[in-house]
Amino acid sequence: MSGASGTPFAAAVLRGLLAAGESVDLVVSRASRLTLLDETGIAFRDGHWREDLRVWLERGADGKPDAFAVGEAELERVRHWPAGDLAAGPSSGSYPARGMLIVPASTACVAGVALGLSKDLLQRAASVTLKERRPLVVAVRETPLSGQTLKQMVALDEAGAIVLPASPAFYAGATHIQDLVDFVAGRVLDAAGVPHRLYRRWEGELGGGSRPETR
Repeated sequence: MSGASGTPFAAAVLRGLLAAGESVDLVVSRASRLTLLDETGIAFRDGHWREDLRVWLERGADGKPDAFAVGEAELERVRHWPAGDLAAGPSSGSYPARGMLIVPASTACVAGVALGLSKDLLQRAASVTLKERRPLVVAVRETPLSGQTLKQMVALDEAGAIVLPASPAFYAGATHIQDLVDFVAGRVLDAAGVPHRLYRRWEGELGGGSRPETR
């Protein structure tokens, strides 16, 4: 998680990963902790991260608690690494990982990864993911986008990353904020090859009716 607005997207992706039985190495940047506090009122603390994570994941996009149930067995599959720990497991290519998801990704994060910087564990892990040719999904959450950021996004694409703007679609019949959040989270999981049931997939229309031109 980087410092962009959009912590509900990160929560939905985490819930989707855990529901699919995946193990997760979690890195929350310093800026992201401030955003999390602003958007949810939750202070993510290294010494109490498991408790804070449970409270966060059990809230919906509307901020109401108990929208989801997170079991102890699921939390046991999460390993938290402080963003300043450059000796952490994900900083090395020999550390086993299927890929990396940056949700949400700020423009500062996009720039750092595109330039190959390693100012913190998030950027270092992203560089490792690219050099090891593992999937890297970057869910950019910003608007409008400057020309420089667009160039950096192209650089990420050329390096093998999947640039996935946090842009919800409406054809899936969303009726709540959480539906829109889950659509973006589902597209992130799709890009990572993780099965889920977060949104209704487009199956085409019968009878020659119109349908969206893009997905």
